[in-house]
Amino acid sequence: MKEHPTSQNRRRLLAAAVALGAVASLPSAFAQTAGAARATADKPTAARRRLGPFDVYPIGLGVQWHPGRTPDAVVDLYASSTTRQGGIALIRRAADLGVTLFDTAEVYGPFLSEELLGQALQGSLRERVVVCTKFGFDVDPATGQRRGGVNSRPEHIRQVVEAQLRRLRTDRIDLLYQHRVDPAVPIEDVAGTMRDLARQGKVLHWGLSEPGLQTIRRAHREYPVAVIQNEYSMLYRGAEAQVLPLCEELGIGFAPWSPLGMGFLAGAVNAASRFETPDFRASVPRFAPDALPANMALADLVKTWAARKNATPAQLSLAWLAAQKPWIVPIPGTTNPAHLEENVAAASVSFSAAELTELNAAVAAIPIRGERLSPAVLSATGVEAAPKR
Repeated sequence: MKEHPTSQNRRRLLAAAVALGAVASLPSAFAQTAGAARATADKPTAARRRLGPFDVYPIGLGVQWHPGRTPDAVVDLYASSTTRQGGIALIRRAADLGVTLFDTAEVYGPFLSEELLGQALQGSLRERVVVCTKFGFDVDPATGQRRGGVNSRPEHIRQVVEAQLRRLRTDRIDLLYQHRVDPAVPIEDVAGTMRDLARQGKVLHWGLSEPGLQTIRRAHREYPVAVIQNEYSMLYRGAEAQVLPLCEELGIGFAPWSPLGMGFLAGAVNAASRFETPDFRASVPRFAPDALPANMALADLVKTWAARKNATPAQLSLAWLAAQKPWIVPIPGTTNPAHLEENVAAASVSFSAAELTELNAAVAAIPIRGERLSPAVLSATGVEAAPKR
């Protein structure tokens, strides 16, 4: 990938900073040149948040798209669709609205989501945003075929990153997550690879998605982890027990995936809803016909509180997440421009201390029936990496 001289200079500065042990200060020291998000005069003035080392808008955008049935079609996991140009326009609209955190992955497509994000953010827009992507599944780098399982061998990571830089049309990845822990590779080896890539200026910070607790500690000791990305919403609060306290202890940011409960908390599901493949919810136990009616009590609570706060259910749900910790930034995904604008506006919804206490108690009082993921997908979460020998 041919680099512009400015990009080459930036990379040399970043590599030098890492070599001097200054990686923790990179976002502030190089905010103008390292892709750290910054406010501009014509953008919304909602309060910014700290997500690990980043200063970002309180709501991000998840870009998790896949090819549709026609060459131009783009679909998500929940039966929504757009076109390639529609997806690019949506990403640019998000940036116009003030969104600064964009999250994607190699395996989304595979490759398609990174390609569209790179095309949408090329040029001066790239300097105003934080680009996050992920590695970790065993994907053929040439064909995009998923070969099954995970792969975090250092040589594979380096190969993946080079391809990601090309698809994203950038000289650095601001935040690179290990998508799922590879139980066969010591996390120290993964962390060491991240350090090497940082010294080269190719990866500024790294994170983990759905890791085991001890893997987080081991990884952080080897090379500081910036952000954890796990499922978290009013529909699934598992992160509250141990993951969020650990993030707080270690100073790690948290980016909830599926912050709207796969559409459930946005009011897109009712007791009679039925899902069929390829809709991801078709395999999720809590969306099964025998579980869904009981779970609607939570959806009803969200609607009641949304009316009380003069917000939509989606806005109420995203604002609730942001209210839990000042270092949480949800990353809802959508293919719909109207839903994008609705989600972004959640940054203006807030709670008094009394309201938050009342709402938290009400949410906790509602039992949720069914597992959050299918057995096969769930088995890849909370995994501990192989010990370092």
